[in-house]
Amino acid sequence: MSRRPDIEGALKKVSSRYELVHAAVKRTLQLLQEGDDFFIRGERELIKKTFQSIEDIAKGKAKIVRRD
Repeated sequence: MSRRPDIEGALKKVSSRYELVHAAVKRTLQLLQEGDDFFIRGERELIKKTFQSIEDIAKGKAKIVRRD
C-alpha cells in the first residue's frame, strides 16, 4: 500500500489550504530544478516530488515566507 503525504501536519504550518497549495507548488518547482526526474529515490521506493514537497512543509524542512 502506498503512503500518503501528511496533509494535516502541513496544514498546521500554514494559515489556509490555499497557502498550502501555493507553498507546495513553489517547493515542487525547487525540487524539479535540482533534477530533471519527477521522482526522488527513497529508501525502498520512488517518491514523487509533489509528495516530498508536502512532507517537507509538514516536517518544517521547507521555510514558508509570507508577504504582506
